[in-house]
Amino acid sequence: MPEGKVSNCLIIIQYRDRVNRNLIYQNNLPLMKITRQDLPKSQVELIIEISLDELSPYIEQAVNEISTQKPIAGFRPGKVPVEIAKQHIGEMTILQHASNQIIADTYYKALEQEKIETVDQPRIDVIKLAPNNPFIYKATASLSPKVTLADIKTLKVKNLDKIEVKDDEVQKVLEDLRNMRATEAAVDRPAKESDKVEVDFETFVDKIAIPGGKAEKYPLIIGSEKMIPGFEAQVIGLKKGEEKEFELTFPKKYHNENIAGKKAHFKVKVNEVYERSIPEINDDLAKSLGLKSADDLKLSIKHNLEHEQEHQARHKKDVEMVNLLLDKTGFGDIPDTLISDETYKMVEELKDNIAQQGLRFEDYLEHLKKQESDLRLDFAADALKRVKTALAIRTIAKQEHIEATDKEIDQERDLTLNSYKLNPAFATQMDHLEKNINSEGARRYFANVIVNRKVMDLLRKTMIDGYEDHSCDHEHDEDHDEPETK
Repeated sequence: MPEGKVSNCLIIIQYRDRVNRNLIYQNNLPLMKITRQDLPKSQVELIIEISLDELSPYIEQAVNEISTQKPIAGFRPGKVPVEIAKQHIGEMTILQHASNQIIADTYYKALEQEKIETVDQPRIDVIKLAPNNPFIYKATASLSPKVTLADIKTLKVKNLDKIEVKDDEVQKVLEDLRNMRATEAAVDRPAKESDKVEVDFETFVDKIAIPGGKAEKYPLIIGSEKMIPGFEAQVIGLKKGEEKEFELTFPKKYHNENIAGKKAHFKVKVNEVYERSIPEINDDLAKSLGLKSADDLKLSIKHNLEHEQEHQARHKKDVEMVNLLLDKTGFGDIPDTLISDETYKMVEELKDNIAQQGLRFEDYLEHLKKQESDLRLDFAADALKRVKTALAIRTIAKQEHIEATDKEIDQERDLTLNSYKLNPAFATQMDHLEKNINSEGARRYFANVIVNRKVMDLLRKTMIDGYEDHSCDHEHDEDHDEPETK
């Protein structure tokens, strides 16, 4: 290279002291100044300064975006000169809008430059955001703890036991199918076995109504054994409009320990009685389900049960395999923020599951006699295991050079987007989803999903004795189950 010439590559000038101060140059123009400070408890702090020159394109982009959303009279949307926009929009509004994209673009570049591996989202604090000044912000994040990985080639678990579906398992599904295909007709007579009744009921223990012990228009099939022992028998003989009070004792092993083994007083009112006509298992029923005969129906059910049981067995084997890996792997100090973030995710997952069942999270807590903070404590141990699993998988991926290609990320993105399009619940959000799903953050998420999948496949092939690779014959519109390591 001729003397005095500067290449287009980044020239990095490093100073090592108690903190690292790096000035990154490209074509002699400063891009950003990074000041690093290592903090206690595996935390790192970066102060990142963006020069005025580097701010210019972000300010122009912010002006274009704001003026497109809120046009300025006399100018085409997105075509407003910066100085005019400052007068109408306000310079600080423009800077604040630009700062979000600046942080998104520069934070990960700073991590790469400093060769820092973090394991959580950063906490961002703006230090200086003012006209005619460099933009300075502080990012605080948790460092990836040291992981001393076990030699996975020496870790072995037994292969899956052979899956055998018994005849009575098939018969149970057939009976459930018959009940699902039953027709109903309201009748004016006393309720009997196999009828469906619609009831209101209240439950009292020690003369106090118990949480979750009241329902209206509750559908109950007599003989289904969905209620505590004796409840359905008490309803037999009642006609529409009739009421009854009776006492029963909750089982000693009832899921709610507060009322397990206790005597309860029930008030029941029958609103409707329905006689059910249950079809026979024959060729006609099979044809209504798209099959040729009753034998084909039974064979289809058997195959489905085999697939379901194999899926459950593989998931259980994954848990056993990951637990062994964690037991033989050493971990350095794990940042508290990682565990607290994971417990937060677990509580949010629980809230979603409860909402999908049409229940309120507040009622669930009341039923357990707990606060949300109690749940976080309950989840802490499992949260730690989930964090360790993620760290171990990340370390294996790095050690084995496992990565996601751009093509794989695009495929994962497209499958996810298509699943959104097929779900009517997301119809009004598609513009927002399509924009977000193409962001750098979304691509990193898809890359992590793909890498996790590849690592789990490697662990199965390496650790499970006699493992047979059943390559997926389906597209990944959803993830395989994550091992819960319980």
